[in-house]
Amino acid sequence: MTPQLPQLAGGLFLTDGGLETTLIFHDRIDLPLFAAFVLLKDEVGRATLRRYYRRYLEIAATEGLGFVLEAPTWRASPDWAGRLGMTPGELELYNRDAIRLLQELKAEWEGRLPRIVVSGCVGPRGDGYDPGEVMTADEARAYHGPQIATYAAAGADMIGAITMTNLPEAIGVVRAARDAGLPVAISFTVETDGRLPTGQTLRGAIETVDAATGDAPAYYMVNCAHPTHFAGVLDARASWTKRIAGLRANASRRSHQELNDAPDLDDGDPVELGREHAELLRRHGHIRVLGGCCGTDHRHVAALGRACVAVEA
Repeated sequence: MTPQLPQLAGGLFLTDGGLETTLIFHDRIDLPLFAAFVLLKDEVGRATLRRYYRRYLEIAATEGLGFVLEAPTWRASPDWAGRLGMTPGELELYNRDAIRLLQELKAEWEGRLPRIVVSGCVGPRGDGYDPGEVMTADEARAYHGPQIATYAAAGADMIGAITMTNLPEAIGVVRAARDAGLPVAISFTVETDGRLPTGQTLRGAIETVDAATGDAPAYYMVNCAHPTHFAGVLDARASWTKRIAGLRANASRRSHQELNDAPDLDDGDPVELGREHAELLRRHGHIRVLGGCCGTDHRHVAALGRACVAVEA
């Protein structure tokens, strides 16, 4: 029996924005392979991460909202670590230290925020835009299991599987989280037509994972897509839509291919993004967790937080 998550008990929660794009384009930090977790290697890097998270925690405190602290570990899995020249033991230390950093922040801020949740972030084995060679669910369970077990041992409250591109990998992550006794949120990335990169519909993806795991995910999310890419496929009357409790949208309306090819950062319009989230919340009151993905930063999260608090009032 996995523990119940406070973000499902009512009230809005914020999370952070596009960590990697913020560090690369705003802070001018070289992140090899988009691996933000490498900043944990020294105090200078850890201080950078603390500053990053504190900016978002301040926004949540101002609005009186809960917060999901998502670990900077989207790339901290074996294949990516191997490409970075890391041993399995070194990778385990990075994943453990990521949770410890978030726990320190939680202790620092829990008197100012109503509720704070520490989430161990799991990213895809392949690219976040392209599923590449798809594993079986059993292979995915074995691949992601050690990382998830490390999060459980370090005291994470949950698992956040971000930018999932295909169903067997999502199913494997859910089963590995269940093995570790942690609740898990599965966040799918979608293309401009609202479908996964594999062509699977969002409805089909959620219903398939639920059927394969006995409705095991605590909830689902959509990330790495602009609201205009997926708002039209959400059916407010459908039970599968009500399983979506979180959004981490891109700032840009560009497709994944356009984003991948662009030399610049398209950060869109934060105020407009806030209005689009508020409209989504009016139609889908089951959405509880709001943050950003590619191109977003504290300005976007502040804007959507203000807009969505007004809807809740």
